[in-house]
Amino acid sequence: MTGADKSHNIDFTKTQLGVLLGIIFLAVDAINPVKIFMHVFPAVAPWHIAFVCIALSSYIWIAEFKELLYFSVKIFFHSILSIFFRDVEIVGRDKLPRHGPMIFSVNHANQFMDAVMVVATCHHKVSYLMAETSWRRRIIGDIAWAMDVVPVKRAQDGAKKGAGKVVFTEQDYENTKLLSVEGVETRFTEELAKGDKIRPVGTAAAVKITEVVDDKTLLVDGSDIPEEEVEPIFGKKEAADFDILKRVDQKVVYEKVLDRLAEGGCVGIFPEGGSHDRTDLLPLKVGVALIAYSALEKDGLNVPIVPVGLNYFRTHRWRGRAVVEYGEPIYIDPSTLNAYKAGGTEKRQACNDLIDRIADSMRSVIVSAPDYDSLQIIHTARRLFQRRGLKGAEKQELARRFAEGYKMLMLMTKGDPPEAWLDLQRRLIAYQTELRELGIRDYQVPGMGREKATPVEASEGDEILKEIRLPYQIVHLLIVLMLAALPTLFLNLPVGILAGIYSESRRKKALAKSKVKVRGFDVMMTEKIVFCMVAIPSLWIFYGLLMYIFTDFDGPTIALCILSFPLFAYTGIIVSEAGMVDIKDLRPYYMRLFPSARRRLQALPEVRKELQVDMRSFIKRVGPALGEIYYGKELDWAQIQEKSRKSSFQFNHSDSMQAVKDAEEVKKDK
Repeated sequence: MTGADKSHNIDFTKTQLGVLLGIIFLAVDAINPVKIFMHVFPAVAPWHIAFVCIALSSYIWIAEFKELLYFSVKIFFHSILSIFFRDVEIVGRDKLPRHGPMIFSVNHANQFMDAVMVVATCHHKVSYLMAETSWRRRIIGDIAWAMDVVPVKRAQDGAKKGAGKVVFTEQDYENTKLLSVEGVETRFTEELAKGDKIRPVGTAAAVKITEVVDDKTLLVDGSDIPEEEVEPIFGKKEAADFDILKRVDQKVVYEKVLDRLAEGGCVGIFPEGGSHDRTDLLPLKVGVALIAYSALEKDGLNVPIVPVGLNYFRTHRWRGRAVVEYGEPIYIDPSTLNAYKAGGTEKRQACNDLIDRIADSMRSVIVSAPDYDSLQIIHTARRLFQRRGLKGAEKQELARRFAEGYKMLMLMTKGDPPEAWLDLQRRLIAYQTELRELGIRDYQVPGMGREKATPVEASEGDEILKEIRLPYQIVHLLIVLMLAALPTLFLNLPVGILAGIYSESRRKKALAKSKVKVRGFDVMMTEKIVFCMVAIPSLWIFYGLLMYIFTDFDGPTIALCILSFPLFAYTGIIVSEAGMVDIKDLRPYYMRLFPSARRRLQALPEVRKELQVDMRSFIKRVGPALGEIYYGKELDWAQIQEKSRKSSFQFNHSDSMQAVKDAEEVKKDK
């Protein structure tokens, strides 16, 4: 346990002891301070003391309203996490500075739940930047106001389709990063101005206009275009539709944020600009770098930028799991401040360098992969490779090693891995597919192998345990179902079904509007929680009305029933979760009723064992080439990410240069 955690626990212990001591004083008249005071001063009536206390309480509430409101919302967030998540593990919280201003740079993988995660797991008070469109939503906007959030108007929220179509043509891109835009039936002078942005269909990357030449010609700055989109998106020779993003002045927002930092406050920023369900970071916006440099320039504050990695498992489903990882803070190199002050190209370069460092630090606290299929393979390989008894943080570390090793091997083989690797990958995919089709989990497969043990291999105790396992699971499931039936049926199930339908409709709408989402799972948990915040109290009130109309319960009895609903509902959730585990454990027994599935289940343990042996053998063979990722015990992941980024850039750049040379050779031959 870290020093900060111990201090937090001691504070909580003091609070508990204080409350218990107060109850003792109130329970025993001989030591009750109020009773003693009134005994010494008979002229003082009980209502005199009550009036003074009410007046003082009102003054405290008014004077500290925002702080108390933040604390209340934080308690509410803790209850949300305990209800909707099975486990939330915190890693690296001891790396946070104990005092002073901070900028939390957070990946955006689960919409508004991301902010809830950081607020609930961090001991500091954090104010966020939030899109103005979200700020205007009821419930979410109300909570944001209570959390002292700063609304930000985003250019993409007001995007509109431009007239005509455009073609991007290179304009000495390698040196100046300028692109020329040729329009077809466009009205550039009417619709656009310098500082606005345009965004071609098929990408989230927008380019800033540096000059509007005429109705058919623009010059744009391509510095912010991701390397992987230069050719496929902006290198197309056919005309494409485009969106217009008008320039937004964020001066007021920056002033508010700088004031918070100058006062020693903490600010949370999602530099990707919007939530998504991709397996890697989106290109970071420059705003976080501008804020950090502005604080150093105006107030002399070299504010630590703390990367926060939010890693979700089954992010869109009830009772998922999350790992919140805080990384090492990074600081601006003071020697780069002059370049920032110089403006122009030097300022842009200083900000871009800081953005690259922030992106590296953010990737150091998440598990990133090129795509979803690769991420699934990485996690399957990690499960087969790992030993038993690993904690969540250790699994996270191992998964990150696999992810970075995967990228390094792809670079080392120039995207053309050897046949042995491809064969192992195909077997991993086949194993994943088999598990999915049979509806079982990887952790259940070794148990099937143990059940096949011969009497010689198994002890008498093992035989007895094997015989009673299935009856025990069935009896346990029946008991659990009986305990969970009423609260689940009447309190949880109606809301759960309706929340699922509502979140699915919101997911489809968000996916249709987004340029970056893959499946839109990042919005589902937030929408479920927002729906439940309205539906659950409404359902309780409805049941209260039914009791009032159709029963002879008096008011206190009905009130007690309604106040008991939260306890019954939470009990139903926990017991139902245990029941779902039992159902999953019984799945292999059920599948054995079908002959074809029985044969496949019998083959799985041996398939897994062979895969495990081959996987470990492959890692042992290629591991030494990976260097510190294979050998190192304590790794500087930010530094590793920086090396990976530079290696990837050099690889892509060399490929691009080779393509240019090949094109020139073709021209010469012609």
